[in-house]
Amino acid sequence: MKSHRKWSDLTSSQQQVIIVGALLEAVITAVALVDLARRPRAQVRGPKAAWALGCFIQPVGPITYLALGRRSAG
Repeated sequence: MKSHRKWSDLTSSQQQVIIVGALLEAVITAVALVDLARRPRAQVRGPKAAWALGCFIQPVGPITYLALGRRSAG
């Protein structure tokens, strides 16, 4: 039977890595969603609603939007 580790079973270094990773993921998601909300429709590749939903597919959604979903302003 597979046992699950509890938070208290992790070393402080492991806990810190998880916290930093979660914070990075939250920041990247927030940046992507704010950019998506402020960016005009003409500067987004594809439907904005689909990108908004995609931003919650962690961690690839917001990174993909920031890398591929935006068009240049010019």
